[in-house]
Amino acid sequence: MFGAVPLLIVPFVLYNLGLLGIFGGGDDPWASEMFSFRMMSGGVFSMTLGDLIVLIGLIFLFLEMVKSARTTTASIMDHLLSTLVFVAFLVEFLLVKGAAHSIFFTLMIIALFDVLAGFAVSMRSASRDINLN
Repeated sequence: MFGAVPLLIVPFVLYNLGLLGIFGGGDDPWASEMFSFRMMSGGVFSMTLGDLIVLIGLIFLFLEMVKSARTTTASIMDHLLSTLVFVAFLVEFLLVKGAAHSIFFTLMIIALFDVLAGFAVSMRSASRDINLN
């Protein structure tokens, strides 16, 4: 049952928790620096909270792609729920002032890629399962 839960709901929830002020206040909580360190080249690598949430979204996108390669009946439900997550991203992007941010837009596009790639992988793997006699 939990295998059908779309993992991209996690970045969606994390972003909304950030809008509620869980990760700190201010005008742009996504610009707050999480950590930084000096590289051997002399440059400084720093990661913001926004960078971290996009990275989490990309990791979950990879896991969703692995899940989409399954050809079980649960994969149909997974695709439908992934579509609902994308629709939730889209509606929030259009209607919520705090979601009008490049980080949220990037997460929404990641969710769109999950939907499109999930259906494409499923259709491709299902076409290989068809035996013509």
